[in-house]
Amino acid sequence: MYKVEREFHGKTLTIETGEVAKQTNGAVLVKCGGSVVMVTFCMGQKRDFDFLPLTIDYIEKTYASGKIPGGFFKREGRLSDRETLNSRLIDRPCRPLFPKNLGHELQIAATVLSSDEEVPTDVLAMCGASAAVSISDVPFDGPLAGVRVCRKDGKLVYNPSMEVAEKSDLHFIIAGTESAILMVEGGAKVVPEDEVLEAIFGAHKEMQTIIEMQKELVEQCGKAKITVDPEPAKDADLVAKVTEFSKDKLLAALTVKDKLERKVALSAFKKECVEALVEAGSENADSVTSDIKSIIEDLVYNEVRSLAFDKKVRIDGRDFSKVRQIDIKPTFLPKTHGSVLFTRGETQAIVTATLAVGDTYAQRVDTLHKDEFKRFMLHYNFPAYSVGEARPMRGPGRREIGHGTLAERALLAVVPEGKDNPYVIRIVSEITESNGSSSMASVCGGSLAMMDAGVKIKAPVAGIAMGLLKSETGHVVLSDILGDEDHLGDMDFKVCGTEEGITALQMDIKIKGLSQEIMREAMGQAREGRLHILNEMNKALSESRSDVSENAPSIEVIKINPNRIRDLIGSGGKTIKSITEAHAIDINIEDDGTVTVSGSNKKELSSGMKVIKALTEEAEIGKIYTGLIKKIESFGAFVEIIPGIQGLLHISELEDGHVKNVEDVVKEGEQVNVKVLDADSNGRIKLSRKAAMAELGA
Repeated sequence: MYKVEREFHGKTLTIETGEVAKQTNGAVLVKCGGSVVMVTFCMGQKRDFDFLPLTIDYIEKTYASGKIPGGFFKREGRLSDRETLNSRLIDRPCRPLFPKNLGHELQIAATVLSSDEEVPTDVLAMCGASAAVSISDVPFDGPLAGVRVCRKDGKLVYNPSMEVAEKSDLHFIIAGTESAILMVEGGAKVVPEDEVLEAIFGAHKEMQTIIEMQKELVEQCGKAKITVDPEPAKDADLVAKVTEFSKDKLLAALTVKDKLERKVALSAFKKECVEALVEAGSENADSVTSDIKSIIEDLVYNEVRSLAFDKKVRIDGRDFSKVRQIDIKPTFLPKTHGSVLFTRGETQAIVTATLAVGDTYAQRVDTLHKDEFKRFMLHYNFPAYSVGEARPMRGPGRREIGHGTLAERALLAVVPEGKDNPYVIRIVSEITESNGSSSMASVCGGSLAMMDAGVKIKAPVAGIAMGLLKSETGHVVLSDILGDEDHLGDMDFKVCGTEEGITALQMDIKIKGLSQEIMREAMGQAREGRLHILNEMNKALSESRSDVSENAPSIEVIKINPNRIRDLIGSGGKTIKSITEAHAIDINIEDDGTVTVSGSNKKELSSGMKVIKALTEEAEIGKIYTGLIKKIESFGAFVEIIPGIQGLLHISELEDGHVKNVEDVVKEGEQVNVKVLDADSNGRIKLSRKAAMAELGA
């Protein structure tokens, strides 16, 4: 067995190999505290792939925290959203470091075997994936490492517990190599760009310790790397012919502004080129056609860069920092609680906000250590018709889950908390057209939909997707990228935030890394674009509606004495059930006595509230009540001033002057005006008839 170990911010981090999963190309156990993650890497057969066939799965075993799966089937099933997101988290920085023409099926599996609540396993799995590949015989331009960085009480902390992370105002996972940053994922509670960059660069510095550990492990037991066949050189004569044929024609097709028209023009150009250069019926017609299409793809790639570097323009004619035209229509749907049609260029989303009351509408999330309840959810849907295609509609895929989580994180920072927001909120983004940046349209639309519903968000949020074209001699940063620019470019950097600062970031790159200088430039340009979009949003809807939508449930919240909860519920729940049915309302009671009442009919809500207040009313010191004499004793009378609540009317408080017998003044069953003199925490109430008479002038 081979092992490397370091102290990393107060915890011992260990990577070891050689004891388990020995039939893999590479396998490691990553240990920290009580957390143990096994990461395995296998290379399959070589096939004719035109992409990198890499599969990465992050799997949490419930036995890792001493739990048995809930539900009917007592074994782990398909990946949860959390596992899917962590699988993507590992995939994104690893993928660019493999040779593109490797041609073998690749699989990385990160299995959580033991889970310590103090040591999150996602970054351990990412580091383990890099280590497993690095010691294998498969070429890999690593190692890389992942580090969680948070800021609590103004201080940056690295790889903290989730308890600390949840209390932080900044929370990112950063992945990178020795020289550059590969991936950024996370959110912040409206933190300025410079402070976010400080955290990102700090995490990159800290991860060098883990990278050195992996290098040491490779020196101990790393396998010799296999040789990857170079890409076969394209026929120089055919390249020359296609290049000559493409003069002006390719550029004309590539710079058609409309996405679908551009797609048609490029398809027509390819067909024309094939017809001109391929001899019909020849034995090698199919292979030559394939070669021509591959050459055209290379020409398209180079032409996009030539436009940018030589002519300072993009394929749709915009300059590098210009945002596409924005059109916003609030209250787009008549019966939803809040809605908006948000269009930016050829990307469009119908985004709705739905409000509900009560924990029954919150989403229960079953994690390894505890159950959590989400009161804010965003669901992102990307149907095939949004890109003009016909495909079967299935459940959400990894991309939809990832985009929805990013948009949810971006908006969560501005959603009111606690008493300021009694609602469970669900945002749904239906992408109806897509040409890049659809997740950012969901962020903008989600912010506007909540404002349209009357949710008092802390500030509007906008999102923008930034791109990058990089050459050996320079680079350009692109704002609000198109789908083709995402496909042909080197970076997809999504930046979300308010006017004051960042709420979410997600960065992926296709090159070997990103320098700090380019990141600073991209963040600065993104801020300019974000402020422009926020200004356009402000023109359509400058602030949240003054009242919650008439379609949404109305809410009233009161606080009652926790001891009166039983009076409201009644025996076997009969009382509360009768109130909800009679007035068509929902009643949610918390242990501290907070009662939230909601209903779609304001009149019924008001009448139901009167019943609830009557049932749970507490004696108010200084208030005069008309009470009923329930019992007479020698020292005074017990008077029921509120149903179920009695106070003592002492003989000395019956009237002015000396009273010999209580019954000389009041009789059992008689109604009497009394004033509350005092009420203590034990429910003892002191009443006065003479004080009430004096105040009423009787």
